Amino acid sequence: MTELLTETAIQEPQRIRGLEMPWNRVMGSTEGPAGAARALGPWHPQEFMAECVETIPEAGGMMTFVFRRCDGAPLAFRAGQYVNIAFPVNGEDREPVDRSYSLSSSPTQPWTFNVTVKCDPTGLVSPWVHQNVKPGTVLDMLGPVGAFHLPDADRRARYLFLAAGAGITPIMSMLRTIHSLPGTADVVVLYHGAEAGGFAFHRELAYIASVDSRVKIFYSLGDRSKPTQWEGLSGRLTAAMIDQVAPDANGRQVYACGPEGYLNSATELLQKVGVDDTSIYMEFFSGDRQTLLEYQAEIALASDIAEEIAEEIADSAEDYFESQPSAFGLYEPGYDAEGTLQATGLPLETAGPDTAAPDGGSPTEPEAASPDASSFGTVGTGSLTLSFMRTGINVRIDPDEHILGAAQRAGVRIGANCKEGMCGSCKVVKLTGEVEMNHQGGIRAREIDAGKFLPCCSTARTDLVIDA
Repeated sequence: MTELLTETAIQEPQRIRGLEMPWNRVMGSTEGPAGAARALGPWHPQEFMAECVETIPEAGGMMTFVFRRCDGAPLAFRAGQYVNIAFPVNGEDREPVDRSYSLSSSPTQPWTFNVTVKCDPTGLVSPWVHQNVKPGTVLDMLGPVGAFHLPDADRRARYLFLAAGAGITPIMSMLRTIHSLPGTADVVVLYHGAEAGGFAFHRELAYIASVDSRVKIFYSLGDRSKPTQWEGLSGRLTAAMIDQVAPDANGRQVYACGPEGYLNSATELLQKVGVDDTSIYMEFFSGDRQTLLEYQAEIALASDIAEEIAEEIADSAEDYFESQPSAFGLYEPGYDAEGTLQATGLPLETAGPDTAAPDGGSPTEPEAASPDASSFGTVGTGSLTLSFMRTGINVRIDPDEHILGAAQRAGVRIGANCKEGMCGSCKVVKLTGEVEMNHQGGIRAREIDAGKFLPCCSTARTDLVIDA
């Protein structure tokens, strides 16, 4: 039996050139494609309910949750994208808490889809997810959305995937997709982890590398001490390490996902080894990456369903956003020739004695009068006016300027993290007026119907009165 299992020389498979996603020809067809084929095309984000059908513990404190849509439809997405999920963390009768998580499965198997969540013991949502989401749990979802994904067709298909921690989740989706497709490809994966036993998906990664000659996997333990039998790399990401695993990095498309510091470092190091900025793609929530324009263009294509959504990315957006103190980076005051611009605020009022009800019943509080915006101080220049009722200030703004920036410069306290319409932390209520909003998943249809909007990705179309 042992002799029968002895490996013999096997020739390399003959493959078509490059990679092409299964829906690519359907999208480009001038003829009416069949309904089933059309359903597999990632046309636009949708709102849907999904049922958990399996949970799979992963290394590194992660858990994979396998879902299927309750309506029986496939989930069409591009490898690397994410969905936004509403979690009833505070009970079914309370407003759910939204989080965005990368899809870790391949879109070539669309009848179920995977979301892998890293548990942050100090977080609000991820511990609840690990403890409460089980087979049979039904959750409200929106998506998919995201410009961090593989192209629909690539004649060269030469990639370098960089992942740190939970940043492996969208990379895993990409790798599984490439492994499932015919065609030539050359893929190098460099995966940084904190401990030898903490690399999620390591068994599957080893299997893929052993049977697919197009894929090479490298591991690094970062700057932690390494065990005696460790055979992988060690140390943080460096230019020398990139050269070691991919000497031709400047001829590859690079996809990187991980914590913000890791991505900042990767950006600098990739430029040092000659990778052009146009070949670097990151799940990066800083507001200064080229993917912002891609997100906006993608959402614009789905303008007929503006109430859609989609984040974490990476080391999961939750790990980053929940780690920020509530007062971190809330606003930065603006300045003029005379110094800092200060919001005047509303005057404090002393609460008087309770007022008896007209019928002699229980006392009631007097109804508070709405403040008059015409009495507020005004700052800034522009053709439109934003009246912030809680702060007590009018801010002049141009129609092409994002509302959040103008508000923060004027001293209006609005929480903000990603500033790209993904995390939803800047959500406020619009009392009157019209805005144009190009969000990436931070708000849902029911919230928009209730008058909420995201000032980070919205511009004013008329004068606005805002509850902030």
